[in-house]
Amino acid sequence: MLSRLSPGSSLWQAFVSSKLLVFTVLLLCSPVSSQVDPPTIAEKGVSVYPFDFSQVTLNTGRWQDNQARTISYLHYVDVQRMLYVFRANHKISTNGATSNGGWDDPTFPFRSHFQGHLLSAWAQCYGQLGDTTCKSQATTMTAALVQCQANNAAAGFATGYLSGFPESDFTALEGGTLTNGNVPWYVIHKIMAGLLDVWVHIGDSNAQTALLALAGWVDTRTAKLSYSTMQNVLNTEFGGMPEVLTDLYFQTGNSKWLTTAARFNMASVLTPLANNQDQLNGLHANTQIPKWIGALRQYKATGNATYLSIARDAWTITTSAHAYAMGGISEAEHFHAANAISSYLDADTMEHCDSYNMLKLTRELFTVDQSTTAYFDYYERTLMNHVIGSQDPQSSHGATTYFSSLNPGSLRGLGPAWGGGTWSTDYDSFWCCHGTSLEVNTAHGDSIYFYDDDDIYVNLFHSSTVKWAAKNVAITQTTSYPITASSTLQVTGAGTWNMKIRIPAWTSGASILVNGQAVSGTSITPGKYATISRTWASGDTVTICLPMSFQTIVANDNHSVAAVAYGPVILTGDYTSSFTAMPSLSLNTLKRTSTSALQFSGTSGGQSVNLIAFFEAQHVYSNTYWTTSGSVPTAPSNTCSSS
Repeated sequence: MLSRLSPGSSLWQAFVSSKLLVFTVLLLCSPVSSQVDPPTIAEKGVSVYPFDFSQVTLNTGRWQDNQARTISYLHYVDVQRMLYVFRANHKISTNGATSNGGWDDPTFPFRSHFQGHLLSAWAQCYGQLGDTTCKSQATTMTAALVQCQANNAAAGFATGYLSGFPESDFTALEGGTLTNGNVPWYVIHKIMAGLLDVWVHIGDSNAQTALLALAGWVDTRTAKLSYSTMQNVLNTEFGGMPEVLTDLYFQTGNSKWLTTAARFNMASVLTPLANNQDQLNGLHANTQIPKWIGALRQYKATGNATYLSIARDAWTITTSAHAYAMGGISEAEHFHAANAISSYLDADTMEHCDSYNMLKLTRELFTVDQSTTAYFDYYERTLMNHVIGSQDPQSSHGATTYFSSLNPGSLRGLGPAWGGGTWSTDYDSFWCCHGTSLEVNTAHGDSIYFYDDDDIYVNLFHSSTVKWAAKNVAITQTTSYPITASSTLQVTGAGTWNMKIRIPAWTSGASILVNGQAVSGTSITPGKYATISRTWASGDTVTICLPMSFQTIVANDNHSVAAVAYGPVILTGDYTSSFTAMPSLSLNTLKRTSTSALQFSGTSGGQSVNLIAFFEAQHVYSNTYWTTSGSVPTAPSNTCSSS
């Protein structure tokens, strides 16, 4: 049981002090990485690895467009303004910089969280593209953060402390008297995660120095607390503290950080999940998902299968009983009763951060289990529909919506309850969802392909190029998917290895050709990976066909209410004015009206209605869930020969 592995227990102390742990991990085969400063400890229980950012390049497509808008903002944002709250808090000059508004206003309780998102995004931008402006932005900030820590004694703070608010907020939190709305450990996680990314992807010594000092402060502070006091502290959102501390263990090999990470395991949430119990009703959604990610990272550090069960069962419970058709979760930022979907179709659905973290959890789970396509079927649905669709393509800086509304006649662009607004702004928002949007849109290359010693996995279909250095091979994927149903992979280089291609559960009649010929001996089954084993020659071309058809995704609590999917794409009604009543949709009238765009039509209330992709519905009044009648057309309307 999780409680037996609590910090301070004899079982835990014996476990983390065992030198066998370190020796065993060091004997494992580490993945090849071109990170500037890669981790020193290999992960347990992992059978496939993601390619490093630098080995995957996005080519033309919507993901690249989202990335470009995001990088435009990363270049634009003023580092001096972003340092204002740190410098003011640590009692050094703000150098005449203008302060920010929104969630980074000098009076906002959890100011300084957003800077961690920026550091991560700058690091990923540099790691993937070698973008020197992103590198300069990041290293300018980390140098200043070290200066802030150096003035801690004069500011009245303990060694290593770093944030935009007083250390006394932690004293109040520990004493049960914090009432200003701050979530201080949540902020510390963001700062630590950003510093770690800059250390790993840029190799910046200031990031390393600041992170290790801050982590030391975390260890010292939490080591003084009793188990019961620490569990009470964890009732206030603490972000991904278990994750980042475990990642610091992987980076340094120092098991002290595993001990510190375990102090942030919240037994009241994790123990039910360890027993496969859904007790999520009423919990703040985005507070929970990082706990599950942290559990999974600790599994990969320790081999303790309880951690794996927590993460795996949490993912299954959430995706099967709490997710909307787009893959997004939560209403008013909270979980509700299992399967309650149609009762919660309103304006503040699907917080972006939830999906960002669910994507992280999903890719982490995939590395330990590739037996089905379930993980990346969900990943594709959530990334394509919710996450990509959360950015405004008309914004040069990639403005983001906090919620993606599902009420009938909704207009996308809705900020949080605390602060309001529509789309994020340059200097007056700084919401968590704006921050996670920066991160996800600079990391699209991290999950398209995975590899092991002899296999490359093709999980996602987007124009891109991957360099598999261990095999001296490059693979270029060319596609306009999901507008078309096909994707082409061309191999440069030669050798004997296996290509494993995801055949989504939603398709039927999929096919794979190599150099125009059917592949003998390859099983092509929806919901499984198709394996092509051969000795490859440079120029070999693989053509994948994934026929698409209409499907309904019914609300678990009311099967007469459903969203409509076309292959992986969730469709939404395209209206010119708002309304409030859920419209009907005659499913048998659905048809595709364009072969070059995701445009469709159907009949609603006796009138024709146009439908478009959910991820393209930023500036229309839309409707995604319908009262349905009839059945969808059964024949695929997008096959490779007709697309």
